[in-house]
Amino acid sequence: MLFYPIDYEGVGLGQYQGCSYGLLGWQGVVPAKTEKMALRLVDVITNDLLSLREVFESIDPDVLAKKLEEPVLSSIEKDCGWYWSIMIKPFLPFVLKKLTKELQNEIEDVLDLNYVVLNAFVKNKQILVDLFQKVGKCELQFLVESGFGLGFIFGIGQMCLWSLLPKKWTLPLAGALVGYITNWMAIKLLFEPADPIDVGPFVLQGLFESRQNDVSEEFGQFMESRVLTSSQLLDALSNYNQDEFYKFLRKHLPYPIPDKILHATINAIYNIAHEQHRYPEIHSYLSRELDISTTLATRLKLLTPTKFENLLHPVFQEDELILIVVGGILGALAGLVQVRIASFQSKFTSLLMLITSLSSSAFFFHLTHDTNLFPIQKEPIPSTLKRKNTILRKKL
Repeated sequence: MLFYPIDYEGVGLGQYQGCSYGLLGWQGVVPAKTEKMALRLVDVITNDLLSLREVFESIDPDVLAKKLEEPVLSSIEKDCGWYWSIMIKPFLPFVLKKLTKELQNEIEDVLDLNYVVLNAFVKNKQILVDLFQKVGKCELQFLVESGFGLGFIFGIGQMCLWSLLPKKWTLPLAGALVGYITNWMAIKLLFEPADPIDVGPFVLQGLFESRQNDVSEEFGQFMESRVLTSSQLLDALSNYNQDEFYKFLRKHLPYPIPDKILHATINAIYNIAHEQHRYPEIHSYLSRELDISTTLATRLKLLTPTKFENLLHPVFQEDELILIVVGGILGALAGLVQVRIASFQSKFTSLLMLITSLSSSAFFFHLTHDTNLFPIQKEPIPSTLKRKNTILRKKL
């Protein structure tokens, strides 16, 4: 329900943009609110985690200029003619080195980081779904496990209530309460308390916040490999920010250098962005030197737990009440099934109520949170990361 289906399925009555449900249909909460959630991520990344100028300072202008020389010269020859490439060739290494140095200082005025991040998520909603499933894998598993455990505990109370008050409405009502409270408690335990609280020899903290170091590493790796790739950055520079890039080039390459030379240079960057197989050395160099993964992970580890929570909490905050209410509805349906079973097997009512309470709770959480029902290709999580699937841990 949180992540699938990616597109709205059902009758479109009562469904509008940004809403995950209609009168007779459903769309995953994350895909339905991709833009809103992506904007929150953009805000965290651009304000707290990443500075383009800082990461671009790690590039060696001499090295990059040498790697760009061949594709830029080829683009000039193609767009402007062989005579221009012959005339410019002796000066090109110096010019590219100078432009690289200037771009390092002015990159934040030329390249729109907000657009790069937002466009990646909005253009392909599956990327945002994959991100939340990757960094929140442990939390999603906790929902399944807590549903099983809490459903069992509350199921015992449900059984006792049925024994004392064996009415037709008892089990549906109790089932609704079990589904509602179980979902509510599970979601609360994921993020509260945000700041660690000492409880004797233990530390109590929301599950997500307690995994800040692990999640930071995963988040950095994902963003570098799927969102802030060298291809995405170069594409934005030569496509979406083409006007800004042209003004930058004209500023540092004044007339009499003709416009067609500048446009040929922009086309060269565009070709590099979209033809990785032809320029693997350039992409490998940029990825290695920018090292966005390390920068994001390091900064993310330094955030306060409250700010760090903003990475995943929006998934559950959006339509949180609906998810909880759905738990109550499915719990009530499970209660109706239990009543039906009990009516045929009154001799073993108590045992059957315990079994069905347990099974229905487990099935409900499996149904609503098991992403295997909608298989997608997932990236392996490094084995060096240690998972802590608990909100209570020993003090270090």
